[in-house]
Amino acid sequence: LGVVIYAFNTDHFKATETHPVVDALYFCIVTMCTIGYGDITPDSASTKLFSIMFVLVGFGFVDILLTGMVSYVLDLQENYLLRTLKNGGAHDPGRFVIDVKKGRMRIRMKVALALGVVILCIGIGVAVMHYVERLGWLDSFYLSVMSVTTVGYGDRAFTSLPGRIFASIWLLVSTLAVARAFLYLAEARVDKRHRSMAKWVLGQDMTVAQFLAADIDNNGFVT
Repeated sequence: LGVVIYAFNTDHFKATETHPVVDALYFCIVTMCTIGYGDITPDSASTKLFSIMFVLVGFGFVDILLTGMVSYVLDLQENYLLRTLKNGGAHDPGRFVIDVKKGRMRIRMKVALALGVVILCIGIGVAVMHYVERLGWLDSFYLSVMSVTTVGYGDRAFTSLPGRIFASIWLLVSTLAVARAFLYLAEARVDKRHRSMAKWVLGQDMTVAQFLAADIDNNGFVT
C-alpha cells in the first residue's frame, strides 16, 4: 500500500530519485523501521498525513512482531517446565540438572547465533556501502551501525539504485536481527536470575514455620 501511494504521489516528495518503485519501497522500509535518513521526505499536506499514518501502522506492525517473539520465548520456557515435570524431572535431580544445563547451553547458543547474525549484517552493509555507494571504510561502518540500530542521523544515506534495492531488504532483516539479539540477551539474563534464585532456595534449610506455611489445607501434612 505504501509503495502504491508513493508511486502515484512522487511529485509530493522531496527526494533524490533513482526509480519510482525502488524509491517507494526504500522510503516505506526506512519509515517503518523508524530510521528516517531524511533523503526522502513528504512535501505536501496529503503525503505528510500519509507518512503519519504509515509510520504509526508500520511501527505497530514491527511491535507486533517483537511481541510475538517475546510470547514465543515465554511459551517455550513454560512448555519446557511442564514437560520436565511431566517426564518426572522433578523426581530425578540428576536428570533435572542435565536438562537445566542443556537449556542453559541452548540459550547461550541462541545468543551467540543472534549476535553473529547482527555482526554479519553489519559486515555485509559495510561492504555494500563501500563498493556500491562509494563511501570510505569509516563512513561505511558508521552508516551501517547507525542503520542497524535505527538511528539514521541523515548525514549519510543510500543514493544509488542498487544501494536502495539492497537497503530495502537489508534494513528490515538487520533491524529485526538486532531486536532478536536483544531479546535473546534478555532471555539469558532472566535465565541466569532464575538459576540464582533456584540455587538460593535449594541452599536454604527449611524451618518449622516454613513447613507450617506449606500446609495450605491445614491437615497436618505436606505433600
